[in-house]
Amino acid sequence: MHRLSLFDTKKALLERKFSSVELTQCFLERMEKHRDLNAFITVCADEALEAARQSDIKISAGSAGELEGIPLAIKDLFLTKGIRTTAGSKMLHNFVPPYESTVTRKLLDAGAVFLGKANMDEFAMGSANITSYYGRVINPWSCGNKKLVPGGSSGGSAAAVAGHLCVAATASDTGGSIRQPAAFCGLVGLKPTYGRCSRYGMVAFASSLDQAGPIAKTVKDAAIFLRVISGYDPKDSTSAPEPIADFESFAGKSIAGMKIGIPREYSIDGMSNDVSDAWQFGIDIMRNAGAEIVDVSLPHTKHALPTYYIISPAEASANLARYDGVRYGFRAEGAKSLNEMYKKTRQEGFGAEVKRRILVGTYVLSAGYYDAYYLKALKVRELIKKDFADAFGRVDMLLMPTTPHGAFAFGEEPDDPVSMYLNDIFTVTANMAELPGISVPICLDNLHRPLGLQLMAPKFREDLLIQGGYILEQSANFPILDEIEG
Repeated sequence: MHRLSLFDTKKALLERKFSSVELTQCFLERMEKHRDLNAFITVCADEALEAARQSDIKISAGSAGELEGIPLAIKDLFLTKGIRTTAGSKMLHNFVPPYESTVTRKLLDAGAVFLGKANMDEFAMGSANITSYYGRVINPWSCGNKKLVPGGSSGGSAAAVAGHLCVAATASDTGGSIRQPAAFCGLVGLKPTYGRCSRYGMVAFASSLDQAGPIAKTVKDAAIFLRVISGYDPKDSTSAPEPIADFESFAGKSIAGMKIGIPREYSIDGMSNDVSDAWQFGIDIMRNAGAEIVDVSLPHTKHALPTYYIISPAEASANLARYDGVRYGFRAEGAKSLNEMYKKTRQEGFGAEVKRRILVGTYVLSAGYYDAYYLKALKVRELIKKDFADAFGRVDMLLMPTTPHGAFAFGEEPDDPVSMYLNDIFTVTANMAELPGISVPICLDNLHRPLGLQLMAPKFREDLLIQGGYILEQSANFPILDEIEG
């Protein structure tokens, strides 16, 4: 039962084929058995079993919620009242939130069972889940005798779903952190339009880019999950008052007559031949489904990655200024003055990658450099948005790879942090332009590593992503990992 999709799990629970308690116990046992994946920072066994018992009562009474009794993993940057939330950092190692994030509140109201808090790159900064204070996360897929990274920053969420340690998981996407780990782990990752899901109660990285979304086993699962967590929230000033569609109903609808754009700028040097072949496979699938394939140009794509790595560190520098050892979280010992306490706390509490981005962000916001870097990056961001607006004037969706290659093995990651940032080259544009995107597993490469293809659509057209993503998924016939490898 641990291998079922969310859709099938929901159906089986309502048909009383097994109870939520039995299912939850099964996942807790698997979480213990596969602790070496390091997918979870905090396990909520007692709370999960009690929630499962309450769900079984509601199911018996005929008052089940949308996700009643379904065990989920929660990325550890969503605040969970009374349950430790660390954002993968020493800085918040003992922080227990006094309130609930809107996304997790919606899930709880729908009857979901929280198994625990999923590991992640520290403060969501990373693309391999190797920057967490709580250790690296292992991809359940392996490459021979090599252990692979799961992608980041939502690597714990992806590893938990791919390893069948939960049914689905929450994740967040600032520059690709839902879609990239989903691609590396052979899963569906859906990044909604900016403002579709509330950011209230999410530990902030870059406020104009962060967006919550699901990592799931199937497109239909992601659609169900998205419907639950979507909606306007007056507690979030960036929340959009858009209607919520029945996203699940678009899975299976024809795309005949639609125009699918293929952006020529995404054919880059360094993209593996396997990824190129997978992209062509996806193009053929869409053409065979009746869509018209259209060549499009996004001329400012080459500037997207450097622009992202100016804007996101700048916002991170401002957001992380609150961690000073005074109000909550870690406080360094032995300081002899207030300034020394600030310095020691931030020096000891933050990891190397977080410090790097704070330093870059502070630099580009400093006097004399603000106009040259940050202000110019904001202008380029507007040009990137215009590129997409022009493209969507001609096509319904865009199809491109999610990543330039499959998951790499531990020890094979580049020492140069800028080279690591290239993992996000295909995903950051959706965040820059506030667009929705979905990554769907399409095939395995010649080393047996999952590869994903990505669809992007106009703002608040997640229905198109579900429609197109389902076509890719059904034609790809991607194998679900039967058991954890390696």
